[in-house]
Parts: sequence; structure tokens; C-alpha cells
Amino acid sequence: MSNQCEVASKQAAGAPMSLFERYLTVWVFLCIVAGIGLGQLFPSFFRFVGGLEVAQVNLPVAMLIWLMIIPMLLKIDLRALAGVREHWRSVGVTLFVNWAVKPFSMALLAWLFLRGLFAPWLPAEQIDSYIAGLIILAAAPCTAMVFVWSNLSRGEPHFTLAQVALNDVIMVFAFAPVVGLLLGLSAISVPWETLLLSVLLYIVVPLAIAQALRAALLKGSAGSSRLQQVIDALGPVSLVALLATLVLLFGFQGEQILAQPLIILMLAVPILIQVFFNSGLAYLLNYAVRSPHCVAGPSALIGASNFFELAVATAIVLFGFQSGAALATVVGVLIEVPVMLAAVAVVNRTRAWYERRPGVPSYGECCPATAELGRD
Repeated sequence: MSNQCEVASKQAAGAPMSLFERYLTVWVFLCIVAGIGLGQLFPSFFRFVGGLEVAQVNLPVAMLIWLMIIPMLLKIDLRALAGVREHWRSVGVTLFVNWAVKPFSMALLAWLFLRGLFAPWLPAEQIDSYIAGLIILAAAPCTAMVFVWSNLSRGEPHFTLAQVALNDVIMVFAFAPVVGLLLGLSAISVPWETLLLSVLLYIVVPLAIAQALRAALLKGSAGSSRLQQVIDALGPVSLVALLATLVLLFGFQGEQILAQPLIILMLAVPILIQVFFNSGLAYLLNYAVRSPHCVAGPSALIGASNFFELAVATAIVLFGFQSGAALATVVGVLIEVPVMLAAVAVVNRTRAWYERRPGVPSYGECCPATAELGRD
């Protein structure tokens, strides 16, 4: 059992960002250019791909989304749920921000900017769809990249693993109701059957497959190293699948973007505000309850980042390739890395201020088993 705990700790701690991950924004931008160009050159191909649907599910995109999501979910050990009691205050803070604040704050910001300030410069027929995409993006807490952000902020790895596992389980039950509620409040028609189908396809089934594969790989004395080898091998596959999906999306969105290139910038504004608002709120709430900094950091970052792969898939299923909802979720991918690196920098630079508060333990006291990870 101790060996399994050590493996879980190493997986949760994560590795430094790869070159590919660090410049994800650059790759996304290149996919935008490639997608728009290919969409203009080969419109019949993109129409053909868009028509490959069964029960409103686009089959090529479904395969790409699974290739994105399953490798990420392999990292999640649902047995880590037992560890949520250790830092229950921070777990409570993160759950409050993820499920009671973030989707609603995003809906409010979307209404304020897209139906208010930016409405004169946006295509009127797409405004509701843009709002829907932002709501879907905010209702999906991040699963994979959080391990990177936690590692960069010297976060406590067991807390990160337990919190992500808990969020994954909650998503199975809460994602559809939260999205449905906020879309309904926004006067956007909610196709419940399609929404529930997206939860089944992109949360329940991948999570079940990942956990079954994880259990099979862990059998035997070399199970932990075998699991890590598979995770490492599938990492590039996941990122390539993401970029291929983006090329398809922008192949369909090209005409709209060329006609109004400022749309992406306008959609980015509420996303940026909600990331810094929610990460700041989670950080300060952890400060108020005297959580250790090595827990407050990942709590704030989990509270701010998004499971954009799930959001992209759900937006496509609900509204289609050419919808404003799909475009809005992709903007989240575009700005994910730079904005989260900025949030990590704030967390790291305020460590000394945070730990001056009476009753807050130091990093070594909070996380002695992984204290070496936090040393420069």
C-alpha cells in the first residue's frame, strides 16, 4: 500500500511542463490559421466531416475527444477520495468556488459583456450561443492540466489528486443540471436528451474506461511503472487529438472569424476576468480558514481552470461545429496556458505574505513528504 501511495504522490505532483504544453497557445493559434485556411480551400471536405453524425454526435470529433480525455483520466486514482478529509477546509473552498460560484459568475459576466457592452459588435443571432459556450466552459472543472499548475505552485500532491478525483465524480451528477439551469436562466433552449448524452459519452464512459484500464495496468509487481509508461506514451496523442479538433472547428468557423476577427478578443474578456476572480476568491477563502499555502495554491488553481476538452465536446454536441458556443469554448483553450501561468506566478510570489498569517503552517510542515519538490 505504501508503494501505491508513493506512486499516487508522484503522479499527482506531475512533471514540469513540456515544450508542447508550455507553448500550447502558440499551437492553438497555428491551428486557427491552419483551420481557417483549410476551410477556405476544402469546404466540401469539412461539410463531409460535419455530416458524419449519429444521434447528433459527430463521430470523428467523438473519437478525437476520447483520445483527449481518456489519457488524462488515467492519471486519476479514485481511491484518493479517501484523502479529502485531510484538508477538508480547502476541499470545501474548492467545491464552493467550482460549483456554486464559477458557473454563475461566468454567466453573469457573459450577460454583462456579450448582451451588454459588446452586443453592438457581435452577430446578434450568435450572442445566445456565445453565452452558452462560456457557461459550458465554466461548468467543467479542470482534470488534467491542474496537475501541472499544482506542481508549478509547489502544491501538496495528495490534496490535488483527491480534489480532482472528487470533482470528476461530482461532474457525473452535477454537470448537466448546472449547465441546464444556467442555459434556462439565459432563455436558451436546453435539449436535455442531448445534454445527458454528452455527459454519458464524455464523462461517464471515458471515466469507466480509464479506471478499468488503470486497474488492468496496475496488476503485478511492475504495474506502477507500466501505468506511467502508458500515461507518458498517450500524452502526445491527447495533445495531437486536441489540435486536430481545433483545426476542424476553425475550418467551420473561418468565415465568421474572417468577417469579425475581434470576436475572439471579446470572448476572451469574460474568461480572463472569471479566471482571476475565482482563483483570487479561492485563495483568499483558504487564507481566511488558515489552510496551508501548499494546499491553498492548488485549491485556487483548480477553482479557476476549466476542463476545456469536455466543454468543446459538449458545445459541439449541443450546438454544432459552426455555433458560437463551440467557438467560445475554443477561446478558453487559446488563453488557458498564459492566464494560468499568470495565476501560478501570483500564488508563488505571495507565499511569504500568506505564511505570515498566524496559524498557517510552513511548506515543510504541511507537506514534509514532498518538501524537496518545493525547493529552488
